[in-house]
Amino acid sequence: MNAAEEVWKPKHNQWAIALTVTLATFMEVLDTSIANVALPHIAGGLGASQDQATWVLTSYLVSNAIVLPASAYLTTFIGRKKFYMICVALFGLSSMLCGLAPSLPLLIFFRVLQGTGGGGLQPSEQAILADTFEPKKRGQAFAIYGMAVVAAPAIGPTLGGWITDNFTWRWIFFINVPIAILSLLLTSRLVEDPPHISEEVEKNRKHGLNLDLMGFGLLAVGFGSLEFIMDKGQEDDWFGSHIITTFAILSAVSLVTLVFYELWQIHKKRRPILDLTLFKNRTFAISFTLMFILGVALFGTTVLIPQFVQTLLGYTAERAGLVISPGGFAIMALMPLVGFLIGRVDPRYMIVFGFSITCAALSLMHTLNLQVSYGYIAMLRVFQASGLAFLFVPINTLSYTDIPREKNNDVSGLVNLARNIGGSVGTSFLTTALARRQQFHQDRLSMYMMRQNPNFAARVNGLATYFAHAGGITASSSQAQHMALASIYNQLQQQAAMLSYLDVIAILAIASAAMIPLVFLMKHKEPGAAAMH
Repeated sequence: MNAAEEVWKPKHNQWAIALTVTLATFMEVLDTSIANVALPHIAGGLGASQDQATWVLTSYLVSNAIVLPASAYLTTFIGRKKFYMICVALFGLSSMLCGLAPSLPLLIFFRVLQGTGGGGLQPSEQAILADTFEPKKRGQAFAIYGMAVVAAPAIGPTLGGWITDNFTWRWIFFINVPIAILSLLLTSRLVEDPPHISEEVEKNRKHGLNLDLMGFGLLAVGFGSLEFIMDKGQEDDWFGSHIITTFAILSAVSLVTLVFYELWQIHKKRRPILDLTLFKNRTFAISFTLMFILGVALFGTTVLIPQFVQTLLGYTAERAGLVISPGGFAIMALMPLVGFLIGRVDPRYMIVFGFSITCAALSLMHTLNLQVSYGYIAMLRVFQASGLAFLFVPINTLSYTDIPREKNNDVSGLVNLARNIGGSVGTSFLTTALARRQQFHQDRLSMYMMRQNPNFAARVNGLATYFAHAGGITASSSQAQHMALASIYNQLQQQAAMLSYLDVIAILAIASAAMIPLVFLMKHKEPGAAAMH
């Protein structure tokens, strides 16, 4: 590293820069979850079916997954500040177009553009923070970033429900426009590229635009197909569908080819679109794995809890969002504490604490039942969110250990990719596991619904007697029997669904516990010590 690089510091206040770049990232992360609860309104407003409207979510996620890992590569040709501002501008403009969209096909197209702009925001912000702050203060900066990334998915469903109930679904897109304009104004005044970014951009200009088009194509097909599979797999019965099977083969072939092609690019001393040499660093490789599981736990439970209270407890969409919102506020309250501790406590111990709390909270969720109160569920979410708060910042901080400064962009791109893909896998796994386990428990419980079972027969007869005279209306014996059987079958379905939720929660708890031993394989880092560059 040259002397100019060693002493470089931004001209403007570091915390003003941190708040500036966090603004757009919060907007983007919020948008990934805010549209979920508005889907029925979008479908009705544009004359589309519910299944067709889900492409509003899928199209965004696919384009987002393609750009996110490529963002580090793209900054080396146009500069990080310029790339970041282009992403903010594209996100704001496409948000406005989404709100104005007169038809579903146009809305899906504008969502693709929106996902393209949004895909570059998170890794760019994280890399800006890594360069702006010295390593011993980096954890505090990541705490601000973490508040946006972790809290936004919890707030999104509630805010989306409130907007669609009180205004129109189009406003979930329009609210992004003034935020994007403010972000552009602040970024243009406060953010700047460090010397190593400027030098690389200048070097690429001199040598011409030798773009890794093959690598980008493989990345687009591989991660785009993977995101499609994760989003549509359960809906289309996974490999029972020819479309899912085709995309699975396409994704596998593309990603395997991408790995070998990028390694060949590195061997030829060319700039790869994905710097896979980072995985030689054991601490980074483990950080990547931990962030993946964090994504599974965070996004998986963010879907799990609202779905549970809506389908089994009869909550409205807005009330379901309010169940998980306290967890978001708990994370926001704890992030400053985590940022303070990161410079004083070994980050590995904080990660162990975070996964232990997450595991304990998920284990306690095994006490959920069909009579559980709103307050108890909200308390469990707060408990779980408390553990997640102690994971995000330490994992991000350790991922930069012994990484050269010029590779900060690559680190942030891959770490954010791990969390986003983890979120997709978690959501997809949860949906599939719930359906499969519910069928399993339904089959098991139905074994006891036989006339030869005296308890079952007594239950049917008791309910039939009740229904025969319920509400002052006398029903025939056969009608009362049918009503009794229907009531018992409805209870069976509810119990099977409840047991399936408990099974999925148990798997998430085991996955969280399994991460704890990995933490001790990471390199020990003295609290507050500067990372090697």
